[in-house]
Parts: sequence; structure tokens; C-alpha cells
Amino acid sequence: MSGGRLGDGLAGLRRTALVLGYAFLYTPIVIIIVYSFNDSRLVTVWGGFSTRWYAALLDNDKILSAVALSLQIAAVSATLATILGTAAAIALQRGGRFPGRGALDSMMTSLLVVPDIVLGLAFLLLFVVMGAVIGWPAGRGVLTVTIAHTTLAIAYATLVVRAKLTGLDPDLLAAAADLGETPLGVHRRVTLPLVAPALAVAWLLSFTLSLDDVVLASFVSGPGSSTLPMVVFSSVRLGLSPEVNALATLLLAAVAVVTTTGAVWTLCRSKRQA
Repeated sequence: MSGGRLGDGLAGLRRTALVLGYAFLYTPIVIIIVYSFNDSRLVTVWGGFSTRWYAALLDNDKILSAVALSLQIAAVSATLATILGTAAAIALQRGGRFPGRGALDSMMTSLLVVPDIVLGLAFLLLFVVMGAVIGWPAGRGVLTVTIAHTTLAIAYATLVVRAKLTGLDPDLLAAAADLGETPLGVHRRVTLPLVAPALAVAWLLSFTLSLDDVVLASFVSGPGSSTLPMVVFSSVRLGLSPEVNALATLLLAAVAVVTTTGAVWTLCRSKRQA
């Protein structure tokens, strides 16, 4: 009897902890969404329901240009990071022993743990020295931000793809080779299709890292290359604006659409395979 009561008490404690955890995570998000429809300019005072800040956001050329620039940089850096990270993962997982393997593995791991502020300072000094020695890059801007974001995201893409490669059945690759496929053909026709979900995850993760970054971009950006996080951060420092709440709500809606679409696609694919 006492054991049953103890079990019920632990179950109730787990439910309470779960509710408090979700509340801690999602209550601020709900508040942002609600106050994006606030008519008052003061974000802490409710002035009635209104969509005026969404209209003001669409007229804010500074934020819109920052959104377009951030999406451009994120798409390019995510694509490059996925390609290079996949190549690095294949080399580390299936390349056997080769000169520099340990150094490559160590560099990929170190990028995951080195603080962003240290990486930002390192990239800044690198670009300054390169500009002085070889004249490239001529200045800091979109190119330097893209290079920094790509370098950071490569480590995450490598980790995701390598984890998927670890779980592949080596007999499938051996069977393809026995049927006459060249090593390049095995990678192109067998390995890459099997790791396609990991490639999608690596791309989305790299895209999110780039879109969310403010530390690296602050070090390596220049005039005319302010990303969206930099613009939002600077506007928040000058005072909270309801337009930021509207922007955050639109970003949350976009994320919800993408994740829902991905979940539906995965469910439909699982049903077809079943």
C-alpha cells in the first residue's frame, strides 16, 4: 500500500516537473506572441488588440534588408558546410588511416567547444592579417561573415553525418561494390541516399546556427553587412520595440510551418515504407 502511494507521489512529482519545465520554456514565447498584437508602443503596457506593428515591420527597410541578408548568408553557409562536412565525415569514418586524420578530427571537435567570442576574435585577426599580407579579403562584409559561419557549421554538419554513417550496414556498401560499382559510385548511389535525412538535418542545423549567430558576425561584419540578429540586438539595447515582437512571431510561425511540414513528410514516408 505504501509502495503504491510512493509510486503515485513520484508520478505526480514527475508530472509537476514536466508542466513547470514546459511553462518555463514556452511562457516567454507566448508572451512575445501576445504582445506582438499590442496597440501600445510600450511593450509592457497592454493597449488593446492591434496589428499595427506588423504593418510597421513591413515598412521597416532596415529590418527587411537584414532579414534578406541573413537568409542569403545562412543558405550559402549551410550549403557549403553540408558539402564540406559530409566530405569530412566520409573521410573520418571510411577513409582509414591517412596523414592529418588526427588533426582533422581534433579541429572538428575543438570547433564544437571553443567559445564563439574566441572564434570571433580569431577570425577578426585572421582577416586583418590576410588583408595586410595578400590583400584579400579587402574588407569585412558579407564574404567574411559567410566564411566564419561556414567554418563553424562544418563541425556540426560533420558530427551529424558521421553519426549516420556509423549506423550504416557495411554489407550494403560491400554488395554494391561486388555488383561492379566504383568507390565513387558506391558513395553517390548508396551512401548519399542512405544518409539523406542526416544531410537535411545538417543543412537545417547549419542554417539555424548562421541565422541565430550574433557573436561571430559582430566581429567579422562591416558596414552594410549587419545581419538580423545584430539589428535586433542593437534595437533592443536602445529600447524594446513592438516591431521586434512582431518579427519574432513571424519567425516562430515560419519555424512552425517548416517543422510541421517535415513531420508530415516523415510520417507519410514511414507509412509508405511500412
